[in-house]
Amino acid sequence: MKQRRNFLSAVALALLAAALPASAAEDIVIGQVAPFSGPQAVTGKAIHAGAKLYFDAVNARGGVRGRAIRLVTRDDAQKPEESVRLTRELISAEAPLALIGTVGTANLEALAKDGVLTQQRVSMIGAVSGAASVVQASGMHIVKASYHDEVARLFSQLAGVGVKRVGLVYQDDGLGRDVLAGAEAAAKKHGIELAARSSYARNTVAVEKAVADMVSAKVQVVFLGATTAAGIEFVKQYGAAGGLGTLYGMSIIDTDALLKALGPERSRGYAFSVVLPLAQQTQRAVVREYLQLRDASKDANLSARSIEGFIAAKALVKVLEGTGSLTPAGVTAALAAARSVDVGGYLLDFSANDRPGSHYVDFAMFGAQGRILQ
Repeated sequence: MKQRRNFLSAVALALLAAALPASAAEDIVIGQVAPFSGPQAVTGKAIHAGAKLYFDAVNARGGVRGRAIRLVTRDDAQKPEESVRLTRELISAEAPLALIGTVGTANLEALAKDGVLTQQRVSMIGAVSGAASVVQASGMHIVKASYHDEVARLFSQLAGVGVKRVGLVYQDDGLGRDVLAGAEAAAKKHGIELAARSSYARNTVAVEKAVADMVSAKVQVVFLGATTAAGIEFVKQYGAAGGLGTLYGMSIIDTDALLKALGPERSRGYAFSVVLPLAQQTQRAVVREYLQLRDASKDANLSARSIEGFIAAKALVKVLEGTGSLTPAGVTAALAAARSVDVGGYLLDFSANDRPGSHYVDFAMFGAQGRILQ
């Protein structure tokens, strides 16, 4: 009799479990393959910190349809072949609904060439690159303007104030070549001479030749198509070498890291592209929300770049909440159709794969005592 009761109880429990929706118990897994070590670790950690900040807030209020979000990571150390291998491994082991925040043009190009996202019908939001090759890749969604948007807006602004001679420092890879192509097109359109072009090797800070080339060319402006570590090293060496041109850094250079490394005095006058809301733009609801959560957090990796991960995470959650199919294929379809995703005063449109989710570009500069002037 006791065995029969146990058997019937087991059957009842099995039937009850089958009747409950899977969403009642299962976490929503989101995967991130990014550099958490190596020369670009500062960016990978910053993007991760921003995404986790938002996901943690969502979980604190009950998750998405009662399901907690679990962010799982793999460290690719900024190596493209590792990005591919680890993305395949993560998808196989964790079955994520979506991916977020892989860093680097070469890494994202390698994923696109491999075809893993298309094959597995898993999409990535907040891919950290503005290169045309990434913007146009299937299954990758960018939450900011493209590099060509940045360059075109800068050269238009420079032409408007009479600047004629510009130097370009760029990373010798897909990122840099995309920036170079955009700069050449924009210079021609606006009547600006690219008086000097100089590259440095990817994943290094070997900018000595670039510094010498820019000082020798005596350009009015140096545009840095560089990543954070190399950008900081260039600013340091260019100033020490007596360079007089105004420095404009791309949005991918972490301004918090630059200010910390160089200090307020050496950072003063450094100008940079703004393609995501700044912390001082508190008229935007997403900025107020980010600052409130950031100020209550103890995560040391939260920096100027972190709002990119935060916005990507918030946009993804809005899509998850609106889709009827919480499967990788369902989320992929929902992301591809998403228009006017308002994350709080910052709109995104992922519905066309030949352009980024936003075209917003502005500029700012460090003033006295490290204050940001816009």
